[in-house]
Amino acid sequence: MPRAKNNVAAHRRHKKVLKKASGNYGGRSRLYRTALETVHKGLTYAYRDRRNKKRTFRNLWIVRISAAAKLSGMNYSTFITGLKRAGVTLDRKMLADIAARDMATFDQLANMAKNA
Repeated sequence: MPRAKNNVAAHRRHKKVLKKASGNYGGRSRLYRTALETVHKGLTYAYRDRRNKKRTFRNLWIVRISAAAKLSGMNYSTFITGLKRAGVTLDRKMLADIAARDMATFDQLANMAKNA
């Protein structure tokens, strides 16, 4: 019985890895072993940074809300606490967008927070 070498499947697997590694420098895009290491490392970074992106955007939104709240004469924590007591259920992403684009609406929200 002849020896089965799994050529077709192995070649497809290698092609898949080398396609993901295209754009890397030197052997990292041409040699299977180094390309595999590069792809694994890249996927690890991608997984980690998808989570870090959420953290970074939340920080950005908080900075924007804080700056707008200071213009309205209050700090960030009292603004958020006041909105919660007033029953406003806007998230930080929406509040940051309102702060950046529509200061009149933000001032109304700040007044609601002050009164609550």
